[in-house]
Amino acid sequence: MIRTFTQNDLVRYIYKETTPEESSEIEIAMLFDEQLADAYTDLFSVVNNLETSMKAPSAKTVDAIISYSKSYHLHSVD
Repeated sequence: MIRTFTQNDLVRYIYKETTPEESSEIEIAMLFDEQLADAYTDLFSVVNNLETSMKAPSAKTVDAIISYSKSYHLHSVD
């Protein structure tokens, strides 16, 4: 039986959330389905770009948030 894979399946595959059997089926399907392989390439590129563009707050920002939180907690206890 030939299984049809969705974009959700490909995203799960990219994030390694598929079972070994599903991963194998997807890999085989991509060998024979050019559209599926192209969709995988596009999604992989998007996921990779998202992950590389993620930013972390500066230490100054984290310190300001912690300071505010401590200050707020002290004033709310009264």
